[in-house]
Amino acid sequence: MENNILIGTRVDCLYRVSTDKQVDYDDKSQADIPMQRRECHRFCEKMGWTIVHEEQEDGVSGHKVRAENRDKLQIIKERAKQGKFDILLVFMFDRIGRIADETPFVVEWFVKNGIRVWSTQEGEQRFDNHTDKLTNYIRFWQADGESEKTSIRTKTALGQLVEDGGFKGGLAPYGYDLVKSGRFNKRKHEVFELAINEAEAAVVRIIFDKYVHEGFGAQRIATYLNNLGYRARTGKMWHHASIRGIICNLTYTGVLRSGESRSQTLPHLQIITPELFEAAQHIRTSRANSAEQERRVPLNTRGQSLLAGNIFCGHCGSRLSLTTSGKAYPCKDDPGRVVKRVRYICYGKTRKQTECDGQTGYTVKILDGIIDKLVRQIFERMKAVPKSEVVNVRYREKMEERKSLLASVRADYTKAAADLDTLKGEVIKAIHGESAFSQSLLGSLISEAEAKCAELKQNYEAAQAAYDEVQAVLASLNAQYDDIISWAEMYDTASFEAKKMIVNCLIGRVEVYRDYKLHIDFNIDFYQFSLGLDIMTIAA
Repeated sequence: MENNILIGTRVDCLYRVSTDKQVDYDDKSQADIPMQRRECHRFCEKMGWTIVHEEQEDGVSGHKVRAENRDKLQIIKERAKQGKFDILLVFMFDRIGRIADETPFVVEWFVKNGIRVWSTQEGEQRFDNHTDKLTNYIRFWQADGESEKTSIRTKTALGQLVEDGGFKGGLAPYGYDLVKSGRFNKRKHEVFELAINEAEAAVVRIIFDKYVHEGFGAQRIATYLNNLGYRARTGKMWHHASIRGIICNLTYTGVLRSGESRSQTLPHLQIITPELFEAAQHIRTSRANSAEQERRVPLNTRGQSLLAGNIFCGHCGSRLSLTTSGKAYPCKDDPGRVVKRVRYICYGKTRKQTECDGQTGYTVKILDGIIDKLVRQIFERMKAVPKSEVVNVRYREKMEERKSLLASVRADYTKAAADLDTLKGEVIKAIHGESAFSQSLLGSLISEAEAKCAELKQNYEAAQAAYDEVQAVLASLNAQYDDIISWAEMYDTASFEAKKMIVNCLIGRVEVYRDYKLHIDFNIDFYQFSLGLDIMTIAA
């Protein structure tokens, strides 16, 4: 009976894509707008309906452009007022729009004006009773959030290629060659793959080693390579920009990348370890923030000062900078050679930028000597205690910290979820006109509450996951212990550059006060081995 009633019904169709690119092709290389049109025509033929008018919106985002600003939608609404059609048909309801606080009300407007609203994929939207209204409002709000998540997760063909371990094309990064795969793409072009160029890979390893282990900057690495006779692939001298590009390139870990897409680790393409790459990124980002008050890695490792860039005046907080006295002194070990005294000076006091009541300067030899002795004592303390005891003590402490954090974020999420439920309970009141909130305001509030709830849920899940990562915590502590012990074993014979990097890995911040009194913040988890050290005795 229903089908008989629907035969001959007049239909207006609305097609929309959010980007100009989608007008022609979707992620499966199929035309998106024609696909929507084809499905709507097929649906009308099945239902026995007649299409009397079609409108197409090209590159109009339903997330960003409100209904009143969409010309094609306004044309459809005007036709509805004039009674020129009976059904509005779309491919999916998100083609009408995705702005959570208005889309359900746009659909309801058509229904109230005698227009039935259908989707080829989701059926008819009805507003016959309060239950229908409530269900539809909530569904639209939920769909809006899911739509955004889906758009983020949507992969391009290129991204999928990379995730499958294929090379996206273009020039091979330095350290690799292009080799024929024997496969061809849809356009009959031969597909190439990457293979390690061992000669270039050796240079890549030098770059990362100098950057991470000796604190060389990009310019210094370029100079180092050029002086040794190494040349870039073009045959020209190395440039610091090329060095920076190599340091940022994830490919050297054996992982291919395209946008947000990542491949699994491909052992046959791995030139450096992921750990070495991550260490390089930590150094790079730390150095990039020149305004950072607490620097965990030195800006460079030039010069004979152990703490440059990571030492501060305890009296005013200014960073200490290096200066060389103009007066020369005979070298104690070699009377025939003269040296200049190198000092750390309080930048704020010398430039009169702060009202500092501390010393103007501190002798580098004395201050660095204190730190050197302190580092050696920490190393000796750690080597004197069995590894299992060291790791287990810190493990129990970290798990207690994570347990406390989990309890806190769980409470925050529970409250946010309860607040969201309260707001959703206002929807039925809004429909009856009994709510203190307007429908549009309520929609906006629910959207905000959902976003907050989603964020807190992620925090809660992350805290729960962190608490559950028993083996990962143990593995991290074991790895950190092994790193520290390896530093301890190499410290005595390390180059000064390497010592400077080790010190900066151990120590986050040094504050110096009058008479060389120090306050030290450590980066390492095993800070217990720094407790009880008498820095004044060391200084003496």
